[in-house]
Amino acid sequence: MNDGWGWGMFGGWGFLWLLLLVGLIVLAVSAVSGSDQPRGGEQPDRALAELRERYARGEINEEEFEERRRTLRETR
Repeated sequence: MNDGWGWGMFGGWGFLWLLLLVGLIVLAVSAVSGSDQPRGGEQPDRALAELRERYARGEINEEEFEERRRTLRETR
C-alpha cells in the first residue's frame, strides 16, 4: 500500500505527536521564563512597596503614609 513516498514516521499520528511535543516544550519554556514577572503585564509598584516598608520600619507616620499613597495613586 505504501510506495515509499509518504512522510515516514511524521505522517498521520506521528506528526500530531510531534506537534504536541513542540507545543508542550514551548509552553514549558514560556512558563519558566515569565515566572518572575507579574501576571497580566503589570509591573510591580516599587514606589508603593518602598512606602509600605518605610511605614513598617516606623520612618513615617500613618498620616504621612496615607498622604504619599494618595499622591502615588494620582500620578498613575
